[in-house]
Amino acid sequence: MRIISGEFKGRRITAPRNLPVRPTTDMAKEALFNILNNLYYLDDISVIDLFAGTGNISYEFASRGTESILAIDQDFGCVKFITDTAEGFKMPIKTLKSDVFKFLANTKQKANVIFADPPYDFPVEEFSKIPELVFANELLEAGGLLIVEHSKHTPLSHLPKFSYSKNYGGNVFSFFEGPEISDEEE
Repeated sequence: MRIISGEFKGRRITAPRNLPVRPTTDMAKEALFNILNNLYYLDDISVIDLFAGTGNISYEFASRGTESILAIDQDFGCVKFITDTAEGFKMPIKTLKSDVFKFLANTKQKANVIFADPPYDFPVEEFSKIPELVFANELLEAGGLLIVEHSKHTPLSHLPKFSYSKNYGGNVFSFFEGPEISDEEE
């Protein structure tokens, strides 16, 4: 995997083969960040990266100036790899080894962007728990987005707060919109 843009543009990161991951493709990641660049000043937002895996998405946010990034995965090897890589690049990524669903049920930490890349073989019911917990616990800042990456065979458009989706090959990003920005916050 490589970092697409920003301070570390072009840097390649090679994850150990024994990690239980399926990193977002460079093509899909580039398309996602083109969307996000049009919505946010990336150096002004906070991010939570759920099912972080190799940290691919977290590194891209850090390279583009995001200072508040929390990467969560339940696999010790993944968390160690992200921690070591972030330290090596001096990126502001905090890591947490945790079951994502337990984290979402218990955290009070909010973010502008919450990105989730669960295993593609999760049943739809597991996928639907992600927006359910994010919105029930009000974890998105005003104007925030929850983005769930999934296979084209997993329909999520029926879920509450679903806004739109973008397809890139076999990858789909489904966008869920958080609370709107009020006039006082602008």
